[in-house]
Amino acid sequence: MTSLPLRPEPRTGVPLSGYTTLRLGGPAAAFVAAATADDVVDAVRAVDAAGGPLLVLGGGSNLVVGDLGFAGTVVRLEHRGSKIDTAEPGRVRLTVEAGEDWDTVVAGTVEAGLGGLECLSGIPGLVGATPVQNVGAYGVEVAQVLESVDVYDRDSGEIRTYGVDDLGLGYRTSVLKGSDRAIVLRVRFLLTDDGQSAPIRYTELARALGVRQDQRVPVAAARAAVLELRRGKGMVLDAADHDTWSAGSFFTNPIVPSADIDSVLARIAERVGPDVTVPCYPAGPDAAKLSAAWLIERAGFARGYPGPGNRVGLSSKHTLALTNRGGATTADLLALAAEVRTGVLDAFGVELHAEPVLVNCSI
Repeated sequence: MTSLPLRPEPRTGVPLSGYTTLRLGGPAAAFVAAATADDVVDAVRAVDAAGGPLLVLGGGSNLVVGDLGFAGTVVRLEHRGSKIDTAEPGRVRLTVEAGEDWDTVVAGTVEAGLGGLECLSGIPGLVGATPVQNVGAYGVEVAQVLESVDVYDRDSGEIRTYGVDDLGLGYRTSVLKGSDRAIVLRVRFLLTDDGQSAPIRYTELARALGVRQDQRVPVAAARAAVLELRRGKGMVLDAADHDTWSAGSFFTNPIVPSADIDSVLARIAERVGPDVTVPCYPAGPDAAKLSAAWLIERAGFARGYPGPGNRVGLSSKHTLALTNRGGATTADLLALAAEVRTGVLDAFGVELHAEPVLVNCSI
């Protein structure tokens, strides 16, 4: 197969630790910064024509890269831009390029008095990752406001548009997750234009705002409350604070089939006592969702729990965040992740699953 030239010209040996929120990861064999959607498509086509491995990189906030790096081409999404159109009375369509910083976009919608994204404030990463992961927080998921995405289909070589119903969106997942065959180029959201938030459904957020659940509040108030809650959990990135050097929640909340939930809850009760209330929530018609953070703590891993050499550890504010305390390696982080996962499995018979994408590494 004839190779196509890479445009823009790639750099070699770029450390990926500089492009992940964990500040971990070895070098890329080739690194391309794509400043436009056309650059993204051209770079991916060139890699495919050459038959080499490809990693499309956004904000690096949901990514764990192995210490040996990536023996292929990394294409980083750096294309930006957005526009607002009237969709229907009371709602607008926000179209955003995949390389835009997510929280900058959320802040812009709040400033413009648009409702729908405010509860997703403070989440690191780029816009292109949000539909892939069906990003969610504080009672809101991207699925609730998403209209469509434009993707480059590597199999057909064409740019396609997929509506929200085509994406198989579920808890922290979509048909785009776990595959690199479709590259998100831009995303469209449908937002309200009345300056009011989405209904506040998350108990902790409602309490912080002093409102009833399902009540709406001014978007600026909702954003401020969410950011305050996230800061209290070490979930707002701060370059000076190693307690925020993480990939966010490292484990997803485990989903247990309804047929198994009674036996799982009984085993948990054996460990923590029959009078302790176990956080358990509906997760569709045939499943229940448990709290990974609660299970981790009850399995003996307190906030601040240290990993190998104290170079990594659980956040001092939130047990779901595994942090780089400085001088860590990816191997250190994964050793801590394995210890936590094994500890929860041994204690409760519940297996935790990693939320970040693992590149050239495994737990």
